[in-house]
Amino acid sequence: MFLRRFSVDEYHRMIDSGVFVKNDQFELLDGWIIAKMPHNPPHDLAVSLGLRQLTSWLPAPWFCRVQSAVTLATSEPEPDLAVVLGPERRFTTSHPNTRDIALLIEVADSSLADDRREKSALYAQANAAEYWIVNLVDRRVEVYTDPTGPIIDPEYRNRRDYGISETVPLTVGGQNAGAIPVADLLP
Repeated sequence: MFLRRFSVDEYHRMIDSGVFVKNDQFELLDGWIIAKMPHNPPHDLAVSLGLRQLTSWLPAPWFCRVQSAVTLATSEPEPDLAVVLGPERRFTTSHPNTRDIALLIEVADSSLADDRREKSALYAQANAAEYWIVNLVDRRVEVYTDPTGPIIDPEYRNRRDYGISETVPLTVGGQNAGAIPVADLLP
């Protein structure tokens, strides 16, 4: 068997040339083309709830993208939610990169271990300032900050969990934008 990693540019050329069929669901993670997990109703509801909450708190020109690609050095993941510096039309010919992103969010049930391990390392390597996991299994929000950046074993140096009765502070562009009740993010 022959396995190889792909660059972001190669991945884009494959998309543009029609290598993937219409309903294929993939993302590029650290050079590997990975099939995306299907979503169940609680996952989709949590994404919708998160979008509603974030949108109500975001100061202009920040906006929220839903299950859309972001471009990193060796990856093009599709986080469930991403808070991105607008205006939206800036991204007509490219996806946002970490300079454009204030917050990345994954909603996790069956993907919890992967989101804690692979996605967290990927986002920390790219210096994504803040990463949340809306943890449906344990009914909490895990907030990761202070990424190490591109080192051998990238990670976030800080993790804080917020329970169902707490609020999660929302920081956008280095400024406090508000606080979101965890209960409002969970189905």
